[in-house]
Amino acid sequence: MAKDSQFSGGKSHLEMGSLEGRAVLQLEDENLVDSKHNDRRTSSMDATPQISVFDTNTDDVSCKCTWNCILRQMHIVLFSKKLNLLIPCGPLAMLVDTLTDHHGWIFFLSLLGIIPLAERLGWATEQLAFYTGPTVGGLLNATFGNATELIISMYALRRGMIRVVQQSLLGSILSNTLLVLGCAFFAGGIAHSTKDQLFDKGNAVMNSGLLLMAVMGLLFPAVLHFTHTELHFGKSELALSRFSSCVMLVAYGAYLFYQLTSQNSFYMPLAEEEGENDEGLEEEEAPEISKWGSIIWLSILTLWIAVLSEYLVNAIEGASVSMSIPVAFISVILLPIVGNAAEHAGAVMFAVKDKLDISLGVAIGSSTQIAMFGIPFCVVIGWIMGRPMDLNFQLFETATLFMSVLVVAFMLQDGTSNYFKGLMLLLCYLIVAASFFVHIDPEAIQDKPKKT
Repeated sequence: MAKDSQFSGGKSHLEMGSLEGRAVLQLEDENLVDSKHNDRRTSSMDATPQISVFDTNTDDVSCKCTWNCILRQMHIVLFSKKLNLLIPCGPLAMLVDTLTDHHGWIFFLSLLGIIPLAERLGWATEQLAFYTGPTVGGLLNATFGNATELIISMYALRRGMIRVVQQSLLGSILSNTLLVLGCAFFAGGIAHSTKDQLFDKGNAVMNSGLLLMAVMGLLFPAVLHFTHTELHFGKSELALSRFSSCVMLVAYGAYLFYQLTSQNSFYMPLAEEEGENDEGLEEEEAPEISKWGSIIWLSILTLWIAVLSEYLVNAIEGASVSMSIPVAFISVILLPIVGNAAEHAGAVMFAVKDKLDISLGVAIGSSTQIAMFGIPFCVVIGWIMGRPMDLNFQLFETATLFMSVLVVAFMLQDGTSNYFKGLMLLLCYLIVAASFFVHIDPEAIQDKPKKT
């Protein structure tokens, strides 16, 4: 009996267990049925016309996101820098030109209006370079790095102001080699006064060699002119200038190809080295706007600079008379300082951070670009326009450039810098500025724009 009762108890336990398992399975089946039923209900609800209301809300949200993105990019481009407070000076210059004939104010306001636009143009080029890679990014920087000076030169060349073109391009080289590099060396030397700062001697010597080649291209037409040894008077000098310009463009193209294929850029080695030591570098180098946003803003800024450049060039001679300042001083000193404002600030900032290779890439690299690309390019464009633009920059300007390049070449030959070298370069620039302030250009009268 005990065994029977024990057996029956075990059987009852088994039956209870089987009942509990059956109940659990039944509950799970019911849940599955309910979930399928709910899925059918939701799918039937999705099939109802309520989805149109949901899509409308989605479109509204996407429109709001687009507008927010546009507003955010406008805020970054136009309001992120204190320098952008000068942007209204451009429209103000147009207003003054419409209402009055005060060329001094038109020139001054146009000058101030171009400064922030030149800085933003360089920034937009850097943003686009994030999406294109180092090779195309280097080409973009080479193309747009001195876009402001080239735009101003194109307008002056179109109006027949050949001396303004020559002197502004010459001033850009002098400004970069003496003023920008001098400020970078001086600021870096003060910030790191306990040691000499080091930079890549090989790159510096290569750029110095290219600058000397550019000086040679400018020197021979001037010597040919002043020694009166032309084979065909009035024609040989121009023919030599055009031939030399083509050779210089080929040399600069070869240099650019060499730099992009063998070294990528001045920035790459330092960026990699800093990336190993600084974890936050990637955040600093992240692009702030989209690829198409960079392209659009690059186009807008280039167009805006072109418009202001026309007002600036038209007011140069009137401003020279009203402010009693020689045209040579305006062309060689004032115009290049405006075009190089962004590069000036960037070179000093990198020197203070002990990144002199980048400072040299900005200052000397920009000078090389103007000397080997900007000047020959203007000669070729003048050839196409029928303007007698040549490489004869006159004896005074050529001698100034020759001495400045020699001074810089000697400063860079040992691969070190300190605040005293920077001070010497700045004092040399002061001498150059004072010389052009008292210099009377004998060719300026012949280059007055002709009325059409």
